[in-house]
Amino acid sequence: MANFYVGLMSGTSMDGIDAALVSFGENSVELRATHSEPYSKALRNALISAAREPLSVELDLSGALDRQVGEAFLTAAMSVIKKAGVDKGDVKTIGSHGQTLRHQPNIAKPFSLQIGDADIIAAGTGIETVANFRTADIDAGGQGAPLVPPFHQWLFASDEGTRVVVNVGGIANITILPSGTADVTGFDTGPGNGLMDAWVHRHHGYSFDNNGDWACSGVVSESLLVAFLNDPYFALPPPKSTGFEYFNPEWLAKFDVNEHDTASVQATLCELSARTISDAIKTHAPDAHEVFICGGGSHNTNLMQRIASNLPQAEIASTTAVGLDPDWVEAVAFAWIGKR
Repeated sequence: MANFYVGLMSGTSMDGIDAALVSFGENSVELRATHSEPYSKALRNALISAAREPLSVELDLSGALDRQVGEAFLTAAMSVIKKAGVDKGDVKTIGSHGQTLRHQPNIAKPFSLQIGDADIIAAGTGIETVANFRTADIDAGGQGAPLVPPFHQWLFASDEGTRVVVNVGGIANITILPSGTADVTGFDTGPGNGLMDAWVHRHHGYSFDNNGDWACSGVVSESLLVAFLNDPYFALPPPKSTGFEYFNPEWLAKFDVNEHDTASVQATLCELSARTISDAIKTHAPDAHEVFICGGGSHNTNLMQRIASNLPQAEIASTTAVGLDPDWVEAVAFAWIGKR
C-alpha cells in the first residue's frame, strides 16, 4: 500500500490555503498534487480585521472563525486528494499549520494562536490530522517560528558548503545549513512581502506588487531606509521571531512615509526586506555560497535582484534549482512534519 501525506498551510497574507499531497523517499519528495483554496472575501476580511484588532474579537467570533477556517482547510485537503487521484486510505497523515491570528513569543506567558479546528479536518477526511505545531514549539522552549528548518535540513542540506534557505512570505525567515556537523539554525529576519503588500494595496488596491514593478519605478530613500533599519528588532540576536503584530501598517505610520513619493516608499520597503535578509546571512552565515529562496517573494524579480546585489559572493536562485517549486515548500514541509 502506498503512503501519501498531505500538508496544509496558510500564511500571514491570509488569502487562502496551500495544500500539497506528497510521497517521501529517503531524502526526496514527489509532489503528486497541489491545490490552492482561496478564502471567501468575507472570511478573509474577518481574519485580517481580527489579526489587526485583537481586542475586538469576542469569544463567539473567535469560535466561529475557528470553525470556518477548519472547514476551508477540510475543503483544501479533500480537493488535493481528489486531484491526486489517490485513495483516502493511502493517505497516512495530514499536517495542518492552521491560520495564525496572533503570535506573541516574547511576553511573560508566550503563545502563538493558530485557528482552523483540526478535528473538523480529521472527521471530514477520516485521516489522522496533526496540528498545533507552533504551540508545541513554544512549550518546548522555542519561539514557535520558524518551524521549517528541520525540513530544509532534511531536503536541502549539502556536504559541499553552507547553504541558506530563505522563505519570503509576509515575514521573511532564513535557515542556515552548514556542511558537516554544525547546528542548523533558523530565525525571522523581519518583513518579507507584508509591508510591500500593505503599501501597494493602500495606494493601488492590488494584493501585491507584481514582479516588484512598482518598486522598480521608485528610488530608494536612504534616509527612510536608515530610519527603518534602526528598528531594534533587526539588532536582536537569534533565536527570534516576529509577525504581523509588529511589522504592519501601524509600524510604517511611525515614519515620515507621507513625505516621500509613494513609489519610492515601495522601493525602500523592497530594499528593507532585501537588506535585512542579506545582513542576517552576512552576519550569521558569512561563508554561505548558495542561497535558495522560496515563498511568494521568489516571484518578486526586483526583490530577488536586490538580494543578489547585497550578496555578490553567493549564488541566488529559487528552490526550483534544488528540486522543489518555491510556491509549495511550506505546504510540503508541513506534510513532512506531520509525518514525523
